[in-house]
Amino acid sequence: MSSESFYDEQGQFFPIFILTLTSLVTLPLTYTLVRPAKDLEATAPHIKSDYKPEHDKLLQSIRQAQKRKQRRVFRAVFVLAGWALMAFMVHLIITTQRISPKIWNPYDILGISDSASEKVIKKTYKTLSRRLHPDKARPDAAKNETVESLNAAWVEISKAYQALTDEEVRNNYIQYGHPDGKQSFSMGIALPTWIVADGNGKYVIFLYTALLGVLLPYLVGSWWYGSQRMSKEGVLVESANNLFRAYEDSVDTGGVITALSVGKEYEHTFKGDKADAGLAKIESRITSPDNHCGMSTKDRHALEDLDSGVRRKALSLLWAYLGRTDLGDDALNRAKYEVAPIAHALNRSFSVISQAFGHTDPIVASFQTSQHLVQAIPPRASPLLQLPYFTPAIARAVDGDHKNHTTIQQFMDLPDAQRRSLVVGKGLLSESQYKSAVDVARQLPYFQVDKAFFKVAGEKVIIPSSLVTLVVKGRIVPPGTVNVPAVAPQDLEDLDPAEDDVDAFIGRKASVTVKGPDGKPVAVEKKPVLPPLAHAPYFARPHAPTWSVFLTDAKQGKMAVPPFHFSHFDQPILTGDGKPTFNVQTFKAQFAAPPQPGHYTFVMHVMNDSYVGFDTRMEVTLVVEHPSKAAAMVAEDEISEPEEDSLAGQMSALKGGSVPGTTRPRKKPVEEDSDDESGTDDDEEDDTSETNTDTEDEGA
Repeated sequence: MSSESFYDEQGQFFPIFILTLTSLVTLPLTYTLVRPAKDLEATAPHIKSDYKPEHDKLLQSIRQAQKRKQRRVFRAVFVLAGWALMAFMVHLIITTQRISPKIWNPYDILGISDSASEKVIKKTYKTLSRRLHPDKARPDAAKNETVESLNAAWVEISKAYQALTDEEVRNNYIQYGHPDGKQSFSMGIALPTWIVADGNGKYVIFLYTALLGVLLPYLVGSWWYGSQRMSKEGVLVESANNLFRAYEDSVDTGGVITALSVGKEYEHTFKGDKADAGLAKIESRITSPDNHCGMSTKDRHALEDLDSGVRRKALSLLWAYLGRTDLGDDALNRAKYEVAPIAHALNRSFSVISQAFGHTDPIVASFQTSQHLVQAIPPRASPLLQLPYFTPAIARAVDGDHKNHTTIQQFMDLPDAQRRSLVVGKGLLSESQYKSAVDVARQLPYFQVDKAFFKVAGEKVIIPSSLVTLVVKGRIVPPGTVNVPAVAPQDLEDLDPAEDDVDAFIGRKASVTVKGPDGKPVAVEKKPVLPPLAHAPYFARPHAPTWSVFLTDAKQGKMAVPPFHFSHFDQPILTGDGKPTFNVQTFKAQFAAPPQPGHYTFVMHVMNDSYVGFDTRMEVTLVVEHPSKAAAMVAEDEISEPEEDSLAGQMSALKGGSVPGTTRPRKKPVEEDSDDESGTDDDEEDDTSETNTDTEDEGA
């Protein structure tokens, strides 16, 4: 047996090779292109508004540019090219199969199935012999038959018949796939001959060098370098290090904004001489006495002390963005809107750094900075500026002589006639503008906390170091909503999962526990509900609002429980016609209880990252009992079944006395069923810690 190798002269294998490689790239890219978007910004509903801010066309162009940066258009072109190449390769495969020699198969030659019996084989051979035998064959011109073609066909059917009937020939076919026995070994190379023809070898070497020596190392290196230079929050590691150095324990919102200017991401936006271009003009606009960018004296000094051109311009543009200052130049206005999303991403990193240090002021300031960046509102400015067409002058008209700013909730709680008298008129809002502002206000998702308490699943008291769940119950009540129904007491309960529902206990599946028809807890699959995207007409990115819940120690000014973030609700917040459902929503956060018994008073913060003045701050008290008390309560509730079955127990029951070993009289079966309605105690004080539900707005 000899062996040889040959190139794909007929192009039989090369299309298959190219089709395989192309499909490995094209199919995954196609899936990423057509799969439903899972990010919140692409799936969440929108707040209905016809308001278009100043420079709306500029903002739209920035948003479109961001979409192009995501390379979706490039992927679409690449996918189309890949499918076109795959279709061409399939065409070549089909074409070459028609002209390529087929593998020798005696069953196919005789026209019988592989399972045909020896009788069928002989019968078929005799039938073909009558027509193809050289002594009997008669060429048919209508079928393009010749004597030579008939003789060749006779030789083929004879070999096929022998391969299936002659023992030696058949063994050769079974072992070697050919009636003549072992053949020479050939190996096909999936490259057309023209590629390796004389003079073309250098191109093949160049191709392999480019693919394996340049492109592959570049892709792997880019991936590795990109993963190493970016933090988990999606900012450059160097920027995160700069934010770490800029951190201060007692920083306010203005200080956070100053710290956000250290990001290295701005250098890409302000390349070359862009760092100094227009800087003097920006600073003159934001420091003008008529400007309302909200800079304090400390903030002005921080800006003046900066030497770096990139950082100073970034900070100046941030203040211009927050003050909605028209810079009188399209390039500068565009840069003003571009720095806001960069600063917002950097603020996420600053928030994580603040949480690592644990001081309350920087953590709260980072959340408030996010609100101001999304809404383009300066620190200490009126929350009413979040409404369409509202200006600082209109906000002052609403505030009047009050020292504190009026929140959107307070404004919408006023009678309609009083609201109109404050904001509608010459130099203020028109009727259509007022209607647009009120319509938007009535769609904003304000989360109103109704109850907050601590519990341990399956237990009546909280003992040291146990896994505590902070349960926050509330409803979405848009500002200006009238006829808000009272909360049903049962909606403020938090039922424990059924004892056999292990998945719900460990949080493996998304489910909520509600009362079933028989009053017992039932696990229902939870379908997450997305709130509408933040109404942020000046922010050059779609933004999905997130609520964060965390606990702080007011005395020490430190964080006690880190923030838990919630971007979905467990109940629908709107009906089919867009009206509030007033469904009670539940936020849960788990943490370890303190190691010592006692009463621990915390300040609970429920903060939204998208709206100013929508935060809740309230005191909650965690009561940690001594383990002995918990054991005593369990002993009181236990009923000893063996003593009831004993002789002493039966004698005592016959005399009308209590059963030994019990701590309370036996109840009727109906009453026993009512005791087992839920895994919580009958008294709220037994299964939850004391809570002070007086709330105050942090953003006011």
